[in-house]
Amino acid sequence: MRILAILLLSFVALPVQSHEFWIEPEAYQIDLDGRISGELTNGQEFAGSNLAFLPQRFTRFTVAAGLRQGNVENRLGARPALDIAPLAEGLNVISYQSQMATIGYAQWAKFVTFAEHKDFADYEAIHDARGLPRTGFTEGYWRFAKTLVGVGNALGRDFRTGLATEFVALDNPYTDDLSNGFRVRLYYLDDLRPDAQVELFEKAPDGTVEITLHRTDPDGIATLPVKAGHSYLVDAVVLREPNPDLIGDADIQWETLWAALTFGVPE
Repeated sequence: MRILAILLLSFVALPVQSHEFWIEPEAYQIDLDGRISGELTNGQEFAGSNLAFLPQRFTRFTVAAGLRQGNVENRLGARPALDIAPLAEGLNVISYQSQMATIGYAQWAKFVTFAEHKDFADYEAIHDARGLPRTGFTEGYWRFAKTLVGVGNALGRDFRTGLATEFVALDNPYTDDLSNGFRVRLYYLDDLRPDAQVELFEKAPDGTVEITLHRTDPDGIATLPVKAGHSYLVDAVVLREPNPDLIGDADIQWETLWAALTFGVPE
């Protein structure tokens, strides 16, 4: 009964409409004998509801450091959902891939607001050309989140972990000079994403959040302004027609794939 109660509370905690999803560590830099602890968070403006460790909600939850990789393990329903010993000294890269969830649109204006905020091109013309109704349609969405945690000397590099859409940090936020910005490269499947909107959420030490919009260059790279002592969430979304091989028998009319990356910048 206790496990059932945990599951029910976890579902109730979800917002009615999904926004960003990210992994937020309690500390972005830890000692080698410390623990990597953090929340799976769903919300907006870099604040939201913290979700429990529920394996039925994800297809992948891993940690990698150097050439080593392992699965993130925890108790069913545990919070924080991320609570592991470091895999090795250096940069530990944690990645998460969700199961598909859905959201229904009873009002066209709600979809328009979302589509325009995330900078989807020609969504209205494509929607109408596909003969879709403007009310009563459903979107399936997938979350692909990463976080970077520096352990001990924090040395190392981010890399492609195989997520369907993914940010790869080209700089190590804990060891590199970021005076000229922090560079991320955005991927979708096997391709780079040039001229894509990247949303940057900057959280100050006092908890205030500033949001700015950026774009990737022809090589899929966005150079983001960062400040010492702040933490960051980077977000980008792909909108596409549903992939039958991926969704199976799910009755959805659109798919979104959300890429997120979190990291901190030392004082």
